Amino acid sequence: MKIGFVSLGCPKNLVDAEVMLGLAEQAGHEITSEAGDADVLVVNTCAFIDRAKQESVDTILEMAELKKQVPGRRLVVTGCLAERYRDDLKREVPEIDEVLGTGDVPRIVEALTGRPAGAAGAAPLAFYRRDPARTAPATEPAPGGTAAGPVFGLDLPTYIYDAETPRRRATPAHYAYVKIAEGCDYKCAFCIIPKMRGHYRSRPVDSIVEEARRLAAQGVKEILLISQDTTFYGIDRKERGALPRLLRALDGVAGLEWVRLLYLYPTTITDETIDAIAASAKTCKYIDLPLQHASDRVLKRMKRPGTRAGYEALLRKIRDRIPGVSLRTTFIVGFPGETDEDFAELEAFIREVRFDHLGVFTYSHEEGTSAFDLPDDVPAGVKAARQRRLMRVQKQIVARQQKARIGQTIRLMVDGPDPEHELAYRGRLATQAPDIDPVVYLTESDPETLRAGAFLDAEIVGARDYDLVARVL
Repeated sequence: MKIGFVSLGCPKNLVDAEVMLGLAEQAGHEITSEAGDADVLVVNTCAFIDRAKQESVDTILEMAELKKQVPGRRLVVTGCLAERYRDDLKREVPEIDEVLGTGDVPRIVEALTGRPAGAAGAAPLAFYRRDPARTAPATEPAPGGTAAGPVFGLDLPTYIYDAETPRRRATPAHYAYVKIAEGCDYKCAFCIIPKMRGHYRSRPVDSIVEEARRLAAQGVKEILLISQDTTFYGIDRKERGALPRLLRALDGVAGLEWVRLLYLYPTTITDETIDAIAASAKTCKYIDLPLQHASDRVLKRMKRPGTRAGYEALLRKIRDRIPGVSLRTTFIVGFPGETDEDFAELEAFIREVRFDHLGVFTYSHEEGTSAFDLPDDVPAGVKAARQRRLMRVQKQIVARQQKARIGQTIRLMVDGPDPEHELAYRGRLATQAPDIDPVVYLTESDPETLRAGAFLDAEIVGARDYDLVARVL
């Protein structure tokens, strides 16, 4: 059959989509980019905040209308929204044939066909593998749920893919995301992720390194290591120093040029990890450290185990030990109880630290989180105004930093033609992650020189807001 696939949300969700695409192809199905040609429509959803949920619902309804146009066409909904609201989705959108939660990835083939695994025309499940390590924290009993927990919040997902799992990548050919762990054991007041993705569970180092080797053999130059908390890697398996050991092992993968870490946590990033990043030949000097706030009072209400003083000391340490490091973070404004004084403290913190990359989100009141019991007492207009103010501050900080860089010689990786500007090309520094960070626009326009995945030296000749302009040397 022809399968049309739409994936929404974060890179972690994208990896799930790529695995499902790979399983579908292995079962003999054809992937099509034209929804109108598909025999089965699949929507891989996100449910992190209101805006993401609305996008997911709108996409499901759009695909439901397409389903009606062709007798026998199937509609399958997967991902976080499916995990969180599976019964509601089945009830409210009767066009949906199958709902698969975040732990149901191995069931995608039977969902496509509507036949149980092992039935005629359906793929067997023999090649699906589970990490044999524990799937719960050392201080808690294993959740006991299966890979296909039937009700949100009762049976937690335990599935995670490995190097042997089929996968069809949806990213450009020169970079790929590698999920090194799944789930989360934190209890942040604003976050629903642990209930949607289960307890934290790490993959073995050997499995990740083998996947990296296979990706490099396919021409991948950059891998981005992702999980809900990448610096927690290995702790659930009682493996001391697992992340530094993984980085050292990845340094030995032939053909790989960059290894990028995303989603680090301020209270689990150790001195050993910082030193490993500094010493690694391939690990990008790039620290993505979502801090969420800088007011101790707000952090406590958020149930985040950090303080402003602790954050400042950590950031100084990172800059001291990793020369030329780029710091990225995200903050939430408008959390219940956030006062003008709390916000002023956050703004002062941003001005003092001067992050290289910064994102600001407005608080979204989500059922199922502990913050949902708090009054959502910051008006929407105030939240939006605070977000705009912080982004204006960040724009001023970056403008000064960018101006100081004009004339510098840099090494960059080409991403290829710019999708928004005809005849323009763009690339990235090791201090810029794809999709979320600014880019470098290139004045050279030779397609052979600027092929995607190529590494070039260039001179910075200008800046456009957050982006740089460079001349190829």
